[in-house]
Amino acid sequence: MAQARVDLAPLKRAARWHRAEVAFWLVPVIAYFLFPEHLVLLSQIAITGLFCLSLDLILGYAGIVSLGHAAFFGVGAYTAGLLASHGHGDPLLGLVAGAACAAALGFATSFLVLRGADLTRLMVTLGVSMMLYEAANKLTDITGGVDGLAAIDVRPLLGRFAFDLYGRTAYWYSVAVLFVFFGLARRLVHSPFGLSLRGIRLNVGRMPALGTPVNERLAAIYTLGAAYAGVAGALMAQTTQFVAVDVLAFPRSAELLLMLVLGGSGSLYGALIGTSVFMTARYLLSNLNPEYWQFWLGMLLVLIVLFARNGIMGGLRLLRGRLARGAQ
Repeated sequence: MAQARVDLAPLKRAARWHRAEVAFWLVPVIAYFLFPEHLVLLSQIAITGLFCLSLDLILGYAGIVSLGHAAFFGVGAYTAGLLASHGHGDPLLGLVAGAACAAALGFATSFLVLRGADLTRLMVTLGVSMMLYEAANKLTDITGGVDGLAAIDVRPLLGRFAFDLYGRTAYWYSVAVLFVFFGLARRLVHSPFGLSLRGIRLNVGRMPALGTPVNERLAAIYTLGAAYAGVAGALMAQTTQFVAVDVLAFPRSAELLLMLVLGGSGSLYGALIGTSVFMTARYLLSNLNPEYWQFWLGMLLVLIVLFARNGIMGGLRLLRGRLARGAQ
């Protein structure tokens, strides 16, 4: 009996880069020349964007809800920071080690996360993050505790580009790492593996009937998302040369989820746009109104959620659809 073939042409078409995407990735290049005095902020936006992208992989595509994603970010940060503080400050080595340690933690905890439904997953992920936070707080001889991990000596990137006070090297380093890992994630979600993740998120009960190993796929994407978060944490430690215990704190995970909802989950670009809008708005509003900036930021978030279904990306899709119908 002939085996049925799956038509992969739609996936291949979706995987092609579009003009709007090329224009999007030109923005960091233009921003470098327009805002040379804000390179530190722009670097943090790129790093947090990668962190938010890691959450989008497990929530937007696989439907795994997490309130403790900062655990992987913190593990990556402490791994890279400890390596650099003990004489192993090569940036790329720190990235690999941060990703590996975070992925190991993600794989070990994935079996706990996959045992229950959304509420159980929230409790488990939050519990893991809280335990790591307290461990980092108590192990002062290793992590520095509340004083943080300082004395991080990061070597020049590729042996040539030193990290300067103006943040030039840190900016291009962060943007380059973000672009590479975004490209890998983009290729993944437009593959049969990514398509199976969407199917699991939409109807987990039917996927085993199609021969999809649901738990194995969920464990794989959870581990990969943890590795991405570990890379983001390592980037943060290397570019700031300091690691505070709050990298493992709950507010970091809560803010991350807020950024993803703001930008729109399940699109990859929504994670980057939501991060950029949130962090830029927070920076501008805190400068304009240092006392009540959280009120105005909250109002902005509420308005976007009310008038843009599925975040900013959902609003952009709706606008594009209306323009296309109007042009017909």
